Amino acid sequence: MRASLIQIGVDGDETVEARRVRAASLVREQTASDLVVLPELWTVGAFAFDSFEAGSEPLDGPTARAMSEAAREARVWLHAGSVVERAEHAGGPGGTALYNTSLVFSPDGERIAAYRKIHRFGFDRGEATLMSAGAEPVTVDLPGITLGLATCYDLRFPELFRALTDAGARALVVPAGWPDRRASHWSLLARARAVENQAYVLACGTAGTHAGVPQAGRSAIIDPWGETLAEAPDAGERVVTAELDPAYVDRVREDFPVLRDRVLR
Repeated sequence: MRASLIQIGVDGDETVEARRVRAASLVREQTASDLVVLPELWTVGAFAFDSFEAGSEPLDGPTARAMSEAAREARVWLHAGSVVERAEHAGGPGGTALYNTSLVFSPDGERIAAYRKIHRFGFDRGEATLMSAGAEPVTVDLPGITLGLATCYDLRFPELFRALTDAGARALVVPAGWPDRRASHWSLLARARAVENQAYVLACGTAGTHAGVPQAGRSAIIDPWGETLAEAPDAGERVVTAELDPAYVDRVREDFPVLRDRVLR
């Protein structure tokens, strides 16, 4: 399976619609890939908190429609990164809630999964106060491999990734808007999640600057032994591509059966 991460740039001078069109075009170019991944909140910018409400959309909104069409035209499985989802609030009619929600599309353009980010970043500010939290881990079955879905700050919570592994995940997909000032944590934690779960990690960050916050970039594809197969060297806009071998996950787990020796669950 050939996987490509699109480390798209987020520039405040570019309209959301223009970036949506550009992202769709970049997805259409990945016809040689089987799986394509976009980063977190690439429509509005992960740190552009003041834009969350205005940039929110339903699950069948303009971003979903554009990504569905791009996946269908490129004939790829597409993890379209995440959007600010505007959903009806369970508390009563007319109310809404915002979620940081990842969308996955099949090569037919069908939306096959949506994951609401469980761990919200901000320490009582920003995303942590503006968005509601998801509650359920989500996996997606692709031909030959199961993906486990996580988003950005989730990377710091290994129990989520272990739950995804227990649910059958062999590849862990992490779109992010990770800041440059913690770039070393991004690379370290992505490799740690791969090693401890003996799974591929596809960590896709954004390029550029979000609301004055320089991004780490450094998108990477890491194998189940913790080796980095491909990595962006910086926070420039680029595509990172590598081959995944689902059978290699099984070989690593058989040859070094650390998951079998777990005691605490």
